[in-house]
Amino acid sequence: MALQIGIVGLPNVGKSTLFNAVSSTAKAESANYPFCTIEPNRGTVIVPDKRFDVLVALEKPLKEVPASIEFVDIAGLVRGASKGEGRGNAFLSNIRDVDAIAHVVRCFDNDEIIHVDNKVDPLSDIETIETELILKDLETCEKALDRARKVAKFGKAEDKLVAEVYELAQKGLDSGKLARLIPMTDEQRAVLKHLCLITDKPVFFVANLSEGDLTGDGNAHVRAVEALGRERNTPVVRISAAIESEIASLPKEDQADFLAGIGLEEPGLYNVVRTGYALLDLITFFTAGETEVRAWPIKRGTKAPQAAGKIHTDFERGFIKAEVIFWEDLLKHKSEAGVKAAGKLGIEGKEYVMRDGDVVHFRFNV
Repeated sequence: MALQIGIVGLPNVGKSTLFNAVSSTAKAESANYPFCTIEPNRGTVIVPDKRFDVLVALEKPLKEVPASIEFVDIAGLVRGASKGEGRGNAFLSNIRDVDAIAHVVRCFDNDEIIHVDNKVDPLSDIETIETELILKDLETCEKALDRARKVAKFGKAEDKLVAEVYELAQKGLDSGKLARLIPMTDEQRAVLKHLCLITDKPVFFVANLSEGDLTGDGNAHVRAVEALGRERNTPVVRISAAIESEIASLPKEDQADFLAGIGLEEPGLYNVVRTGYALLDLITFFTAGETEVRAWPIKRGTKAPQAAGKIHTDFERGFIKAEVIFWEDLLKHKSEAGVKAAGKLGIEGKEYVMRDGDVVHFRFNV
């Protein structure tokens, strides 16, 4: 199953417009009223990667399979969602299923587009969303803590640790902290993961701006969001969802001219996708040949046998070795034979940790 990034935010901040553009579809209805999105829309999105393009140009394969992740457009949340207001219960259920969150924040002024609070205040919007998520997590945590305390009475060290961590989380959430910002050791953080708290998921902000505010200092709204991002070490991506939607609707051959006309080198959506990919702590390895060039997303730190298992379980089970070429070496020497002649082909065993950009051929026997 593909890793998922949920697009969330208040109603009418541009979530569905962004989703339509990022997935190059028109599946998500976009309209000027709350709860336009009812059921979550899902779209598989290609991860832009120049290395993949280079390998395709070099190999000229019969088949091309780039890396992809799934974006999910989730219904807008309002105050009281943690208690079931609006589409609250559905929203919270959908957001719990995703692996990371792209929090879309309105950073543009436009009297013709309704804001649920009748004002444009991105920090207030962020607080509204986060408060509801914290309240839902607090409910989850308090139930788990009650059970953990009962189990901990039997005296097992691991059970006492669980109770201690849940209590630490409960106190932090009750004070208004997001779970991911509550100070914990690595051991405590690993225990907390079992609760699957919504506010423990990785997040980045997508600041939705008008075209004129995309570059330079932007405006006061986006500067406030970027200051919050720096404070929390949370990435912030500037984008104009309306412009991106327009770009996505153009034929491929016309997009470059349109981008040049508004002073952009590439669609801002590329940065959204790359940021989400990095937030999930993913890297890419490649398999390349005349038949197929394919990009494989894996978690950073994955060893060679587990990477081979992404291709087929037999590859991991019968792993013998990995023949590894770094993509730049393949580009430089034009072929595997050229890489071998230059002494740049690595023969790696079971403990080899995959690098971002490795081009690999796995040897196995089952």
